[in-house]
Amino acid sequence: MSSKEPSDLLDLERDIPTTPEDVRALRENRPRPGPNWLDQLQKLVDQVPNAHEIRRRRRTFAGFEPFEL
Repeated sequence: MSSKEPSDLLDLERDIPTTPEDVRALRENRPRPGPNWLDQLQKLVDQVPNAHEIRRRRRTFAGFEPFEL
């Protein structure tokens, strides 16, 4: 699917019902790629030590009819 209209960027104040404190916290904790982006990625992975097991056990759609529009 494609559109000729450009997508609007998410405006935290307008599009998400949040308090000013929520917006501040979201902005302060926004991922910022930089020279240590690999370290940041490793910290995210370390937060879920069994992520590989969870991914391996997840349900799939094997055996179901293909989806068509």
